[in-house]
Amino acid sequence: MDLLRRLLRTMPATVPTGSEGAVAPDIEAGGPVTDMAALAHAGGPPEGTDLSRPLQARFWGNTGRVIHKWHHYLDIYDRHFAPFRGAAPTLLEIGVQNGGSMQMWRDYFGPEARLFGIDIDPACAALDGEAGVVRIGSQDDPDFLASVLFETGPLDIVIDDGSHRMEHIPASLEVLLPHVRPGGVYLIEDLHCAYWPGYGGGLRAEANFFNHLRRFIDDLHAPYHGEGTTLPLSDRVTGLHVYDSIVVLDCGLRAPPRHSMTGGVAG
Repeated sequence: MDLLRRLLRTMPATVPTGSEGAVAPDIEAGGPVTDMAALAHAGGPPEGTDLSRPLQARFWGNTGRVIHKWHHYLDIYDRHFAPFRGAAPTLLEIGVQNGGSMQMWRDYFGPEARLFGIDIDPACAALDGEAGVVRIGSQDDPDFLASVLFETGPLDIVIDDGSHRMEHIPASLEVLLPHVRPGGVYLIEDLHCAYWPGYGGGLRAEANFFNHLRRFIDDLHAPYHGEGTTLPLSDRVTGLHVYDSIVVLDCGLRAPPRHSMTGGVAG
């Protein structure tokens, strides 16, 4: 979410107008989001927010370090992370920034969880030991990631909230995915950046990370198209979940597909 904060600081607070007074594309009508500030929400939780859900309650009741999240992320996190609550998971978060999300994860997963965060900003070193272990380095540096993995050991959860650059996301994935335990999850967020040239993306850009995901999908179905797999790690992904700006990979070793019939009465 660091990119959202930067955009909110630099973009106008009002919807821009053209030379003849036409407003920017209507967000609710499905136009492209060209003014991030227009999507900012001030005040308390929106109507309909279910504060009985733990992450909703933690986010909206936050009095600690700053947490900056798109609202719909919270229930997505809960959907995929709930099985790990109270189970002392090992979590690695790429992108620490203010340290607020690591505090949230500490409250959510409990005191026995092993939390690690990495960030390229040296200032984040001051957060080491507060809610978890923080190390300074780049998410596209395989040697740095290897040093972090030496400390973490096998992972249960990876959250990529780092640079959001198209060349960095698969670089981290290639190094970290083999170290996620079967049954673990690898979550990548802020993937609206895949459509922005400033992050190496674009709707029809080859580097758009959703094109990379398409290869995972094709490899998942390799037994049916017969042309083999194209990604060396695709056999470690058992499923994909695609949301607005978030992708979650279910991690594990895939068994060959088999089918059976049970019961003794034919229809």
